[in-house]
Amino acid sequence: MALEARFDLAPEKALAFFRAKGYVTSFAWQDVWQAEHDAAFTVAKMANLDLLRDVRAAVDRALADGSTFETFREGLQGRLVEAGWWGKGEMVDPLTGEAKLVQMGSPRRLRTIFRVNLQTAYSAGHWQQIQETKDTAPYLMYDAVDDNATREEHRAWDGTVLPADDPWWSSHMPPNGWNCRCGVIQLSAEQSRAMGKDVGDPAPASRIREYTNPRTGEVQQVPEGVDPGWAYNPGASRVEQLQRQLEDKRREWRDGA
Repeated sequence: MALEARFDLAPEKALAFFRAKGYVTSFAWQDVWQAEHDAAFTVAKMANLDLLRDVRAAVDRALADGSTFETFREGLQGRLVEAGWWGKGEMVDPLTGEAKLVQMGSPRRLRTIFRVNLQTAYSAGHWQQIQETKDTAPYLMYDAVDDNATREEHRAWDGTVLPADDPWWSSHMPPNGWNCRCGVIQLSAEQSRAMGKDVGDPAPASRIREYTNPRTGEVQQVPEGVDPGWAYNPGASRVEQLQRQLEDKRREWRDGA
């Protein structure tokens, strides 16, 4: 089941995740790295905060209404053109102070903004649901789209069943890159056993490559088959924060009892 096919599911958890984000401006996509996206909404090369709010509102509507990309584009493109954030233009890179000719708005960039934000929001909402139900459905099965556009590594992971708490998911929870359409299917222990997997599968071996973030100079360890910047579990940091807050409240209740 492709991740895009889940865009029309009940969006409550995805919306809650998305609406809890703050804002941050960035010049390049590498400026906001991996789990930092759990806390902040950003569009690379969009320094105008009012415009950033307009784009965020359009994503919010798409999540809430289950809108198509065409509806998203039609409601936003005119605003971006009017604001001058369309086509190529000159911007100063705040990291270097250098003026650069950059690509701002375009149909392709709008599609990327739409797809990435909806995919990660639904993945984060799904992860929260998984955490809430893992006592009765403790396994996840990696589900790749088996067609000519599927990455070879993702095709190899297809059908892999692992416990929901397996560390592999911290770096391989879909989506695992730009335009990745993979997802996961949650399974009960009975469903896993019916597939002949009493305790799941061994975690796939992960070959690691180094990626140097050109914005920070930091060398990142990236698993093969995962694009740089995508080796994280969308929403996991938010779930962990909520779990810590719940534990704090429980502790306060016990101490005050």
